[in-house]
Amino acid sequence: MGNKNFNYQIIFSRFGEYMARNIQINRSELRPIEEQEFEIVERKGIGHPDSIADGIAESVSRALCKMYIEKYGRILHHNTDECEVVGGQSAPKFGGGVILEPAYILLVGRATTEVNGTRLPYRTVAIKAAAEYLKKVCKHLDVEADVTLDCRIGKGSVDLRAVYDTQKLLANDTSFGVGFAPLSETERITLELEKYINGKLKRTMPEVGEDIKVMSYRDKDKINVTVAAAMVDSEIPNAEHYINSIAELKEVLTKYARRFTQREVNISVNTADNYKDGIFYLTVTGLSMENGDDGSVGRGNRANGLITPFRFMSLEATAGKNPVTHVGKLYNILATQIAEEIAKKNPDTVADVYVRILSQIGKPIDEPQIATISLVMKDPKKYASVEKDARNIADEQLKNITGLTERIYHGEFTVF
Repeated sequence: MGNKNFNYQIIFSRFGEYMARNIQINRSELRPIEEQEFEIVERKGIGHPDSIADGIAESVSRALCKMYIEKYGRILHHNTDECEVVGGQSAPKFGGGVILEPAYILLVGRATTEVNGTRLPYRTVAIKAAAEYLKKVCKHLDVEADVTLDCRIGKGSVDLRAVYDTQKLLANDTSFGVGFAPLSETERITLELEKYINGKLKRTMPEVGEDIKVMSYRDKDKINVTVAAAMVDSEIPNAEHYINSIAELKEVLTKYARRFTQREVNISVNTADNYKDGIFYLTVTGLSMENGDDGSVGRGNRANGLITPFRFMSLEATAGKNPVTHVGKLYNILATQIAEEIAKKNPDTVADVYVRILSQIGKPIDEPQIATISLVMKDPKKYASVEKDARNIADEQLKNITGLTERIYHGEFTVF
């Protein structure tokens, strides 16, 4: 009989005697990001093929979690962090075009497929979760007609499932997570512009699709933002409407970006267009995957929703990994949480915080091999007090790492 109201304090075995965690803190000699001359930041919006792969992978994981909890009162082993989006073919035109060939989406990974000889409907659950996610995110996509969903999720390897099934919360991988805080103005603008386009802006500009890419480049005190926005052909009757929409989008985004900075902001939209030659970024569904663009889990945004080549990052895919013992997920989220808390508590003394946490497979997840915290100080004289505060924050967050699982399961974190 299923138990929907599971209790993590019961599910998770308590750790043994407390051992001092290996938390190393240093004062970094890096220049604060806001004082560096250049900065590049990217965000792939929720409709970008890579983000669709991430979103589906995470939705499938959460759906499997729900199934396991309802049937057995606990989350069983799974990792669905492999998903491939293969672009289709379309023929867009003003007023509304057609899809010629559906996009193909392959769900891959490992899961607990049976318990005590009883086979679980894991593939049915996965396909349903993927379809529901696409319907929620992609407003102009006919999921039944425009997409072919295929599931090839298989049974996990015996050794990893054995580690997982001990319920001692042992890391099921040797991996590391990276986080930093606070976001720079350029990072904040890049993140918030995409959220705005795929949020409130849709109320007044339904012709803008979900496949948005924002690339920002700061040159000293000038922020240049390039936005690629897939436009929906059925919402645009002619070329004039398209041109006016792009001009309006540029104006609206420029005004919105100024909420986050006093620097000069220049925004360009759909720079590959060539109106004279009849070239427009026009789509049937508002998604580039309808016409050849492919996507993969982990090839896009990091766990904080951004791609930041001027910062430290992990290449680990966060979406789709199990939220119980997979440190590739837990440590990227936790590192960001630790960095954000330190930065928030010390806004006048700390410019930037960088956190890196390394696990070792088979070892308790609350006892990483090492957790390092690098502090870029505004006021070097306050380093000693911040160091103590940072250590306490990291230790407390690691102590309570099991609390992340339920929060991830309920979708409290955006992992791409």
